[in-house]
Amino acid sequence: MTLKNPPDRWGPVSQALHWLIVLLILALAVVGLTMGDLPKTPKYFWVFTLHKSLGITVLALVLARLAWRLYAGAPRPVAGTPPWQARVASLAHWVLYALILAMPISGWLYDSSSGLRPFKLFGLVTMPKLSPPNESLRALSHDAHAWLFWVLVALVALHAGAAFYHHLFQRDDTLARMLPRGLLKPSPQPLPQEPDHVP
Repeated sequence: MTLKNPPDRWGPVSQALHWLIVLLILALAVVGLTMGDLPKTPKYFWVFTLHKSLGITVLALVLARLAWRLYAGAPRPVAGTPPWQARVASLAHWVLYALILAMPISGWLYDSSSGLRPFKLFGLVTMPKLSPPNESLRALSHDAHAWLFWVLVALVALHAGAAFYHHLFQRDDTLARMLPRGLLKPSPQPLPQEPDHVP
C-alpha cells in the first residue's frame, strides 16, 4: 500500500492530516468561543495556554499537509466533474490552507504584541515572540484573528456542504475518497426510468 495519493483518492497520510486538523480546529473553536466567559483563575490561564498550544500545533500540521501535498500530489477530479467545478474546488482548497495558516499566525502575533510573558507550548517549550509590545499591532492582529475565524467557519461550512451535496445528490466519490477505503460507499445511482407508454 502506497502512502502517496493515488489518482482516484486521497492517501492515508493526507486523510490523517486532514481529519486531525479538522478535529483540532473544532476544539480551538469551542475553546476560543467560551474561554472569554471563564473567571480569571489559574484554570483560565491554563485554558488560554492550551488554546495557543493547539493553534501552533495546527500551524505545524497544515505546513506538513502542504509539504505532503506538494510531494504526494493530489488525486484527479472525480470523473464527470465539469472543469469549472474542478477549478473552483482547487481554489477553495488553497484558500482554506491560507486561512488555516493565517489564523494561528494572527493569534501568535496578537500574543506577542500584547507584551505578555512568552507562553510554553503545552508547558514544555518556550515559544519566541513575533513582535515586541505594540498596541496598534495588538489591536490589528486581534481583529484579524476574530474576522479570519468567521471567514474560515463560512468557508468550511461551504466545503462540507459541497462534499455532502456530491455524496447525496451527485452520488459520486467526492466524500468517500477522503475516508479510508470501503468506509463510505457512494450513494447508489438511481435506476433509469422506463419511458412513459404512449398508446
